[in-house]
Amino acid sequence: MNTPLRVAATLSLAVLLGGGGYWAGTNDLGTQLGLQLVKPALATPDASMTVPTGAIIYYRHPDGQPRFSATPKNTEDGRPFIPVHASEDVSFATAPLKPIDAAATAASSDPTSAKGKLLYYRNPMGLPDTSKVPKKDSMGMDYIPVFEGDQGDASTVKVSLGKLQRTGVKTAIAEMAGISRKIQVPGTVALDERLVSVISMRTDSFVDDVANVTTGDRIRKGQNLFNFYSKDIAAAASEYAAGRNDGRGSADAGSALRLKNLGVPQEAIDTIARTHQVPTSIGYVAPRDGIILERAATTGMMAKPGDVLFRIADISKIWVMADVPEYDLASVHSGAEVNVTVRSLPGRTFKGVVDLIYPQVDMQTRTTKVRIELRNPDGLLLANMYADVEIEAGAQKPVVAVPNSAIIDTGDRQVVFIDKGDGKFEPKDVKLGVRGEDRTEITKGVAAGDRVVVAANFLLDAESNLNSALSAMTQEETKP
Repeated sequence: MNTPLRVAATLSLAVLLGGGGYWAGTNDLGTQLGLQLVKPALATPDASMTVPTGAIIYYRHPDGQPRFSATPKNTEDGRPFIPVHASEDVSFATAPLKPIDAAATAASSDPTSAKGKLLYYRNPMGLPDTSKVPKKDSMGMDYIPVFEGDQGDASTVKVSLGKLQRTGVKTAIAEMAGISRKIQVPGTVALDERLVSVISMRTDSFVDDVANVTTGDRIRKGQNLFNFYSKDIAAAASEYAAGRNDGRGSADAGSALRLKNLGVPQEAIDTIARTHQVPTSIGYVAPRDGIILERAATTGMMAKPGDVLFRIADISKIWVMADVPEYDLASVHSGAEVNVTVRSLPGRTFKGVVDLIYPQVDMQTRTTKVRIELRNPDGLLLANMYADVEIEAGAQKPVVAVPNSAIIDTGDRQVVFIDKGDGKFEPKDVKLGVRGEDRTEITKGVAAGDRVVVAANFLLDAESNLNSALSAMTQEETKP
């Protein structure tokens, strides 16, 4: 056979064998004949996949659906879920899982690795929902893994930039500043005890010719009040006048001192020294300007030693007794400025200062008396008037202060959130000092220069409490 004929015969045989092989393959001829045909090993990606290593961390749906289980499980049609080892990559795609480097996976699954031990997966939107296995939320967002090293303080809150803008979180700087506020309390006008004079006799005396003054009248210093006669005073006055007549100057001091001890006014002693005569009756003059609070003197009466004949008060200075609650005492100090108004004088404000804080608390009202000293040159303020008192209180020296809105006071504890940057906020238990109109002193927990949250901090507190609760639950679940 010549060469062309051999080539044509060979091609025909190849086509016949190829077509027969295709027909046998499509009709499963080997199976029908009971033969086991060896399929050629094709170079597919599955052939190069490494063998999974590590512990089984969860089970996934055999069809690649985003359904997982922490324990062995079957699908609705009875097929088992596929175990996923630690070396396999976690993917929510429908394609088969890709292999990853076994050494890197083992390092990441090692509890001593940089990321730490995988604890759970949390909701990406901060909702109170966690999962032990990978999961997606209703919007298709992957749950965020939380590692043992990443959780930090369970109460710390981390908020994204977009969420910060939506919630309206605002911050301010804690700084050294003075704290001031006004304490408004009721008060009562009272007389200055130091400016009240009581007029009485020191020896038996007869009262003559009482001046035409009554209770409530205003009098001037040196104004005559009454005349009196006393046997003891007359004897001492005669001795003093005789000594002056004899020119015994040294003896005069003893007689004059006796007259003073018997209550004779200095004006009467000077008159005896000048005239060298003892008057029948001696006049008693007012020792100070003021008003007569009490008149007991009557013409012709006999006054015993110690009997009150007149009581006079100088009202050029007055007191206001304010009742300050016990919890405000720490904010009040001596010398603080005070504004006083009385209801009978609308539009008038009297300025004074805190003169004394009484060292006791009333058992019934739990208040303390605070004495305020006022000038009253016109005599408009009268004893026992009701007054409205406004005391300037607070810390005199600069202290660490934050805006009042930065403090969350639950009654049991006071909390301030510190801005740590990158959307992280840490709650700090603080101790409070003086509260002002817009700022509060912080004695412990916050330093000057710290950035504190002043708006939407209640939302951060709610999320912080939630994180703490979830962390506690997770720790209980992960205990062996």
